[in-house]
Amino acid sequence: MTDSVIQKIRDNVESAVLGKGETVRLSVVALLAGGHVLLEDAPGLGKTAMARALARTLGAQFSRLQFTPDLLPSDILGANIYRPNTGDFEFRPGPVFTNVLLADEINRTTPRTQSALLEAMSEQQVSVEGETMPLPLPFLVIATQNPFEFEGTYPLPENQLDRFMVCLDVGYPDRETEREVFRRHRDGEPTDGLEAVTNGEEILQLQKKVSDVRVDDSISDYMLEIIGATRNHPELALGVSTRGALTLYKAAQAMAMVEGRDFVIPDDIKQLCLPVLAHRVVCRGALRDGRRDRANQILNAILDEQAVPT
Repeated sequence: MTDSVIQKIRDNVESAVLGKGETVRLSVVALLAGGHVLLEDAPGLGKTAMARALARTLGAQFSRLQFTPDLLPSDILGANIYRPNTGDFEFRPGPVFTNVLLADEINRTTPRTQSALLEAMSEQQVSVEGETMPLPLPFLVIATQNPFEFEGTYPLPENQLDRFMVCLDVGYPDRETEREVFRRHRDGEPTDGLEAVTNGEEILQLQKKVSDVRVDDSISDYMLEIIGATRNHPELALGVSTRGALTLYKAAQAMAMVEGRDFVIPDDIKQLCLPVLAHRVVCRGALRDGRRDRANQILNAILDEQAVPT
């Protein structure tokens, strides 16, 4: 039953977002593990379509928020509005009160506004003027940013990057896939015709089942060796934190479930190492636009050096 639901989710999203199978798979991993997704790539490659397709597939509430330099925290969280007829203040929820939030071009707003999402992403709640309010569950943030344009942008600080379970490239489609995209768009936007194949309650049940996926001690040691190597590598100024290590552990459990297993294998760790860890480490002397590429190279070298458990 679990396998069929997950496969339906993947198939439904991929029917509208063509040629993005790996991005879809890792996004579903993040969803099941209770994490969030950062999509990095040039404009026009399907980042918004991915978020919209996933929301429609889940039958979930969807909000899109365009991040701009003048955006305020209250534009995300909401604010108390004074009602003259009653003399009271009434809270008006912001777009964060949804199931799937698309934070479009998140690096175009100031760090103060970016940080408004920290509590929501970590604890599925927001605090406004001393009052704490829970968010609808499941709750997934899909943020986008263009890594090739720096004018008028504010790089995400480390503590904000650390809240994203995976950081993914979307990439260009191949020629035949793009030809099919032409055909699919003749009659309108493909995501508009998507039907829900699951619901929020079913997703919450799947998220609970993730914690039941078995992780052998040898697999845990394998992850800890990789994490430890990032902290001691001479080319890394900052290694993976304990929260990052726990994120890799949870993502591996979700990956196993997505692949139809109730146990984690070393290949799960290898496939997740770059999307989960590369944006959490800081390279010494790396330029801003080459940071993740260099991190990928270092992490690949670390993986090659580690003994794989059998």
